[in-house]
Amino acid sequence: MLNAVTMETNKVYYVKSLACTGALRRRIIDMGITPGAKIVKKRVAPFGDPIEFRVRDYALSMRKSEAELIRVEE
Repeated sequence: MLNAVTMETNKVYYVKSLACTGALRRRIIDMGITPGAKIVKKRVAPFGDPIEFRVRDYALSMRKSEAELIRVEE
């Protein structure tokens, strides 16, 4: 299964699930990343961290370690 780090740039994916629990899961959900949400990977910083995504019509940058917890599907 794909995660948000392995997504192709500028291709539309949908969030399938989150592979975390507790406060981190709540934080990711509060950012608008919920199952079924459309997500597009826009840019990656030169050393691979952070990564910019487009979610719910706004730009969101997050750490690579957090993005690995977001499971996506085409």
